[in-house]
Amino acid sequence: MTAIVRHAQAAKQKLGASTPVIEKDIMNLTQAELAPFDAVIDLSASNPAYLNVDSATKLVAMFRENKQTRLIFLVGSSSLIDANGESQLAHTLEKYAGEPWLDAPLEAMHKLQFLQMVDNVDWTVITPQDNITDGSATSYRLGQNQIMTAKNGQPEVSTGNLAAALIVELQTPTHIRQQFTVVND
Repeated sequence: MTAIVRHAQAAKQKLGASTPVIEKDIMNLTQAELAPFDAVIDLSASNPAYLNVDSATKLVAMFRENKQTRLIFLVGSSSLIDANGESQLAHTLEKYAGEPWLDAPLEAMHKLQFLQMVDNVDWTVITPQDNITDGSATSYRLGQNQIMTAKNGQPEVSTGNLAAALIVELQTPTHIRQQFTVVND
């Protein structure tokens, strides 16, 4: 694993001093720099928010027709669907109309919609439930694109369970050109 980050020092503090790091903005990466990797995982949260879509389009353009490299994107829970078939984004827009931070969930939805049109790149979208909590990997359940709740009735996933589901997907790809979500059991 190699972390590609904007701030190497902060990454080394979180990931450990021995973690290989490339300090570079995603928009400045080249295909040659990413070609050695079996997978590229985009966990970026760019500001301004439209850069999230720009980074996805850049990665897709770099890996069209590539059979060796998987692209995995983290897309926020705004894209999840409730039991009535409505997106969480629709509810959020209604509740918080006019708030400046709404650009982030809107652009996340645009990123997913863009990826859903791409059929010649090996991409996967992983979407956590609404609440991400610190915690170890325990047991979890997977879904496709629906809001799910843990046994405690909350739509939550621990960082450990999110990471565990991501690792399983990397080792045994089952969501090629699909979105999937993770919830604590």
